[in-house]
Amino acid sequence: MNNLYQKFHKDFYLKTGGFIPSIIQNQNLYPGDFFQIKDGQIVVLGNIFRDGNMSKSDCEIESNLTLNAANWNFSEGVSKPYSGRGNGENALEDNYEYSKQILAFKNAGSYWFKANNPKSTKLSNWNAIKDALIIKMTQTYYSFRELYVVTECATAEGWSLVVSGNSDAELELATATENLGLQDLFGDDSTKTISSRNIEYYQREDKRTPRFFRAKKLAVKNDKVESLKSDLISKQGNKEDWGNDFFDQDYYKDPSFMSQNYAANIASNVLDMLPANMLNPNTALHYFKWEDANLDDVTKLFISYGQY
Repeated sequence: MNNLYQKFHKDFYLKTGGFIPSIIQNQNLYPGDFFQIKDGQIVVLGNIFRDGNMSKSDCEIESNLTLNAANWNFSEGVSKPYSGRGNGENALEDNYEYSKQILAFKNAGSYWFKANNPKSTKLSNWNAIKDALIIKMTQTYYSFRELYVVTECATAEGWSLVVSGNSDAELELATATENLGLQDLFGDDSTKTISSRNIEYYQREDKRTPRFFRAKKLAVKNDKVESLKSDLISKQGNKEDWGNDFFDQDYYKDPSFMSQNYAANIASNVLDMLPANMLNPNTALHYFKWEDANLDDVTKLFISYGQY
């Protein structure tokens, strides 16, 4: 995803209490959807209910939960250098009064987001199903080692997002609605766009599309990671001595090689080194747990293969 959207995504997560937007990717995400993040993209692989991994009767699903609307209206780096009223004339030669406002954006990636009457649908008994889901997603149905499951999705009666593409971006808005305060032009249905300059993204949606979600991610338990890492590092000890003896060569021995190259990168691959059949439906809960998707996961949306 374009890095211009990174500030918005991080702020969105923090200000809405852990929701992640899927606006830019134009994706609807529902409770039970499971996905991976590949090359900066959310790749939805299925839904635990639709695919029969979990029965709806096993879950408690709450709908139309009201969210705090104050947390769904925020901006960064946006100012209003002009707000005022003017007079115009329509095709019937009638005079009318209109309100006009100019939004100026301080930096590339500056934004304004506004949503009206946000509500959510959530899996409210996650703790009751999480263990069974670990076994099913890592052993009996699939063999995932990396996975996210949507636990809550949010919608709004209407939302608007504008993101600047440059530091001199501007957006000029106007409305003929009489009772609309100047501070409310952005995001109102009656507002029209008069002109724009260097705007990267500007979208308004007036339908309740599930473009915001919370998720849990599959993770390896810390104690198992450390234990397995210690075992694997121990097995790699004296590798240089072994190499010299086995191949009958006098290879150079670098005492810092293990700590700098091996130990630092082993955590992500530690489960691949388990002996055969050690990880099975009876032991899966010893190794896996669920964690809240966090800002590290948001950052993954902006990491693509080939980036340095």
